[in-house]
Amino acid sequence: MDDTGDITAQRLREFEARISKLEANVKTLAAAYSLARHGTRRIWLRPPLWTFEQHAPRPIRIDADYVSERPLADAPSIGIVTPSHNSGHFLAATIDSVLMQDYPSLRYHVQDGGSTDSSCEILRSYGARLTWRSEGDSGQAQAINRAFAEIGDCDIMAYLNSDDMLLSGTLAYVANAFRARPDVDLVYGHRIFVDWDGEEIGRAVLPPHDAAALRWADYVPQETLFWRRRVWQAIGPLEESFHYALDWDFILRAQAAGFKFARLPRFLACFRVHDKQKTAALYDVGREEMRQLRVRYLGYAPKHRQIMRAIAPYLARQFVYHWAYRFGILRY
Repeated sequence: MDDTGDITAQRLREFEARISKLEANVKTLAAAYSLARHGTRRIWLRPPLWTFEQHAPRPIRIDADYVSERPLADAPSIGIVTPSHNSGHFLAATIDSVLMQDYPSLRYHVQDGGSTDSSCEILRSYGARLTWRSEGDSGQAQAINRAFAEIGDCDIMAYLNSDDMLLSGTLAYVANAFRARPDVDLVYGHRIFVDWDGEEIGRAVLPPHDAAALRWADYVPQETLFWRRRVWQAIGPLEESFHYALDWDFILRAQAAGFKFARLPRFLACFRVHDKQKTAALYDVGREEMRQLRVRYLGYAPKHRQIMRAIAPYLARQFVYHWAYRFGILRY
């Protein structure tokens, strides 16, 4: 057998071993996700995009190229804001993930919603390395809007929630990507799922941007999203009446205004999975907000089965990209 045959056989053996392991742990994983209603369906057949806990916790590992990424000369300014409220357990890790980028033209502001935990003490400990304010607000969207008003003009914008983290080299990589693609207005990338302690529990590798699918469901990892200031200037700030789907609303307005999206071929940030996160706590509110957005952009409120049918081609592509990455066919 030639080298090609050896490699193919090895990959098949690795594939079979991984599938056997997943099948052996399917009951445990199903319980963790409250997906027992799906019976004995194999976990590896579920959409990886929304399957957070894919394996046991382990340290995050990224390629050495991530750490060595550097911005080009005359790097564009990047403004990042973090809305926070009683997030003292995670806040330092979030802030460190931004400041340790060592990006030369960074403006970083944390907008705290009047926390009663250790958040303000943590913020004070950073001195002049960031700006921050603690005051009551009507919700996350208002906090983000206030924060962007604080940092002023900048070339590239993003917000990072107080329990998420950027990966090393992300800001330099994003700045270089925007420089290389002047026609692109918004970018996002692959995500890593982490647990309460910051240990990796899964990954989601996304296919290229699909404008049609985005009108039915929000698949863009918010913590990896960056946009040019011209987008913010054209479509206005975040809608403060939204408390869950504020990022999807912003993305849909940008898409409707004709701005161009690109999915970058790289892991950019970590999404933290825990029982106190807004995603879980505001699920009922979120369903209503997502219904409103579908009515606005589709003209009616589709049933769950219609939504799944419409996004099935995108989920199929995501499935292929995800497993091609898992088995080493794609590398990021």
